[in-house]
Amino acid sequence: MEDSEKPSRRTFQARLEGMVDAIRNEIMTGVFREGDFLPSEKAYAKQYRVSNKSVRQGLEVLVAERLIEKIPRVGNKVARFSRDDTVVLKFGCHSSLYQEAIMKTLIAEFHKAYPGIRIELTPTTSTLNTYGRVKAMMDDDALDVFTMNYNGYDDFRLNDGLDELETFEPNPHIYPFLTEALTNKGRLKAQPFVFSPLILCYNKDHFREKEVLEPDSGWRWNVLFEQASKLTVENERLGFYFHFPSSNRWPVFLLQSGIPFERDEKGSFSINGEQLTESLKACRELIYLQNRFPLFLSEKDGDAEELFFSEKVSMIMTTYLGLNHHERRKEFEYDIAPLPYLNDSKTLLLLIGLAINANSKVKDSARIFVDFLVSYRTQLMIRQKTLSIPGLKPAAEWTGKESIYRPSRFHMYRDIIPTFRTFGALNMSIKELDMFYREAKLYWSGLETEEAATQRLEQLLSRRNAQVSGV
Repeated sequence: MEDSEKPSRRTFQARLEGMVDAIRNEIMTGVFREGDFLPSEKAYAKQYRVSNKSVRQGLEVLVAERLIEKIPRVGNKVARFSRDDTVVLKFGCHSSLYQEAIMKTLIAEFHKAYPGIRIELTPTTSTLNTYGRVKAMMDDDALDVFTMNYNGYDDFRLNDGLDELETFEPNPHIYPFLTEALTNKGRLKAQPFVFSPLILCYNKDHFREKEVLEPDSGWRWNVLFEQASKLTVENERLGFYFHFPSSNRWPVFLLQSGIPFERDEKGSFSINGEQLTESLKACRELIYLQNRFPLFLSEKDGDAEELFFSEKVSMIMTTYLGLNHHERRKEFEYDIAPLPYLNDSKTLLLLIGLAINANSKVKDSARIFVDFLVSYRTQLMIRQKTLSIPGLKPAAEWTGKESIYRPSRFHMYRDIIPTFRTFGALNMSIKELDMFYREAKLYWSGLETEEAATQRLEQLLSRRNAQVSGV
């Protein structure tokens, strides 16, 4: 078997975590009741394809959580605990955070610290971002606390749903710009947890090989594509790539174009046809600059990172969060830089917060859990064991001996904070951005004139205004 085909250390770790999660869930749901003995360690080793030693290490996690107890020379028995005295917190969490914020590890640590509170984890995707879906789950008593990105927060705001969420006291040690982003009318409705700007990530070995100077904050997009052409090796690798259709990627070009989408006092767009045309042209010119690098090679954001870590691409547009999902298939140096710019030096800020259902019956326990997740000790674990940026400033800016490969310019984000903008800077909801993309891509693909595209987008945005206003 080739080295690249061997199961990686991360694969074994995933199997072990899967075993621990499964046993924990079986105990919490009553499949195994107190006093029951678990299957043998040998049986778990065979089922999850890990060593007996690894099984014992996994079971030690459950011992530490006081879910099981080891009976010498007999086996592992479900520990006694009263479900009546145990608070169960229903936690909706973006599944991407399992790696981006080692969420399962954090929950295990919480169980050790608070044995009277059990976390019932519900993995979610972007569907949790919409007010309608979240509200339905909250009304069904299926969510006590949940992760919320900025788009989800903004959807709550647009639907007058922020009163459905508990209000937090601002944490003075969390970056102020994060707290400000999730604050409405003086009320903090989600506690900032982790964040990332859109950034450029590049393979330093490729740059040295082609004698290309590394990127800096002065790069414009035309410079990037000039250098990407030099880095490209036919039939071997691309100089630059990103997943253009992603709602977490392409809107940065609207943001950098400097063309605002302003709303009037009623919340409707005050559409300027000339400005709209300029914004469309700025994006199209960028796409044409990338004509040597196929835009539709990927189906999702993570595909670009997969190509990068396979050394099939020299540069990608990515996030600190996204870098957690792939391992280098062989040793090579990579680093990060600010994103190039068009007219304005701006980049999108991607932010994950923690929200509490205001109608939850266990709000006190939910607050304990949120406070734990944004505590220095917990946030420092995220900083040391992932490439994500924790929201707590002292933890994010910790320096010391690293346990994983980390880009030498990791702390670059501190120098470009003034360029951070949330989606709110575009004055569009995520639905409006999706609509804009679907219609604009005809023009960007060369299938429509500027005049026709501008006219049609004006009509669509106006129609959307009428729907929102109830006209």
